This record gives sequence, C-alpha cells and structure tokens, in this order.
Amino acid sequence: MKAELRKDGKIIVVTIPMALKRRGGRKWIIAPEGMDDAPPREETLAKLVAKAHKWLKMLESGKSPSVRALADQEGLDESYVARVLRLTLLAPDIVAAIIDGQQPDILTWRELRKPFPILWTEQREMWGFPPVS
Repeated sequence: MKAELRKDGKIIVVTIPMALKRRGGRKWIIAPEGMDDAPPREETLAKLVAKAHKWLKMLESGKSPSVRALADQEGLDESYVARVLRLTLLAPDIVAAIIDGQQPDILTWRELRKPFPILWTEQREMWGFPPVS
C-alpha cells in the first residue's frame, strides 16, 4: 500500500495493489501476497445448499405436500425450487467444500443448474474432486 499527498496538499491518494478474480459471476478483490486476510468466500452456493436441505425437510415432514406447493409458499417458480432441491443429491464432500468456500472455480450455481450425475463418484470426476477411497 502506498499513500501520497497531491501537490495541492488537499488530497491524499492511496494505492493498494490487488488482483480481481471472477468466481460465481462475481468479481472478488484478492489481497496481495503477505497479507493475512482470508481468501474471499462465495456464500451463494452455501446458502442454496442450506435452502435445498431446508426445503427437503419441509417436503419430507409434510409441511409442504409437493414441490408446487412449496414453490407457492416461498413465492418462487416451481422449476427454480426443483433445481435448488437437486443440490441435496451432491456428494457430502462436495457439500463440505461448498460450505467451506473451497469448491473449484468451475462449481458455480450456473454449473449446478445444469443436469449433473447422481452418482457421487461421477460428480467428483466431473468437477475435479479427488476420488474417495
């Protein structure tokens, strides 16, 4: 970081070295090396995974009799609710990575809206996670 006073003596210009990184459709500011700041965390997917499990519980408990009823209760489109509910099919280690903000850059909501394999081994392979032995 560098600060300098302009010639007029009224304005201080602060220069902070940084890099921008695109993740999940957003731009994040990456701190320069040597700074102790934690890396940015994309919370959108973590929130969606939590919402998916909440909705699944509502369906399983009978609080919502169907996806259509759930969508109506939430004031959302039925197809959106169905796509979010598919997140409950993700492998546990993939869910843990998402919650910790450690998922690969390719694993975005845009990617997860597309159909994905139900088999956990195929999910890991598709998104570059190491196989579980």
